[in-house]
Amino acid sequence: MTRLLVLGILDVQPMSGYDIQQTLQMTDAERWGGVLIGSIYHALKKMEQEGYVIVTSIEQTGHRQKAVYSITDTGRAYLQTLIKDSLKVSSVLYPSTLYSGLSFYEKLSVDECRKALEQQRIALKDEYNAVKSGFEAKDTAMQHKIPSMVNLIMDNMFSIIKQQQDFVDNALALLEKEH
Repeated sequence: MTRLLVLGILDVQPMSGYDIQQTLQMTDAERWGGVLIGSIYHALKKMEQEGYVIVTSIEQTGHRQKAVYSITDTGRAYLQTLIKDSLKVSSVLYPSTLYSGLSFYEKLSVDECRKALEQQRIALKDEYNAVKSGFEAKDTAMQHKIPSMVNLIMDNMFSIIKQQQDFVDNALALLEKEH
């Protein structure tokens, strides 16, 4: 995903690695895109070697220099391939750790299981609030002109979190019912 997001950003406008990092942090790409922000420079260097990006200028900022990257025509073709590939891959991800733990919940006391699920409930609430906060910051930064597809993405993210919250609530209710 790092390559796709970096090339997508550079297709909009040339940027330095730092500016790309800031853009990805502002959009909370670590959370929704699975991008490690620290991997940006490595990806840029590798894609420069492969001919997908080039350094178009070096800017002086104080005592430092920063390289400004642009996408190449080869990079645009590669970006299209990455986009098509990402749209084809199954996006279903199961909460396997939670499922695995619930498969053997009876090995814990009811109280231990309840406390662990309550922690899961808190984690999901924190996740929802973090996504909401990030979305609100993005909305403000974009002067309330968020593209329709981004709104659809955000709605789906909120639905997924809500579905997980309902699942944990149902697991807690079942636990109480059985004991």
